[in-house]
Amino acid sequence: MTDKNAVSRQLVLALCAALMIPALAACNTVKGAGKDIEKGGEAIQNGAENVQEDMQN
Repeated sequence: MTDKNAVSRQLVLALCAALMIPALAACNTVKGAGKDIEKGGEAIQNGAENVQEDMQN
């Protein structure tokens, strides 16, 4: 392998790694948002169940 090929390969690998970092950060952000939405849904469900129980008593 020539020096030019080695440099080109390293440049491509560095570019791929640089492009993957924001993608991985976005995955964590979406995952976190999903957890937040799930918690909100659980709170609404619990509130609805409490109101239903109060109406039956």
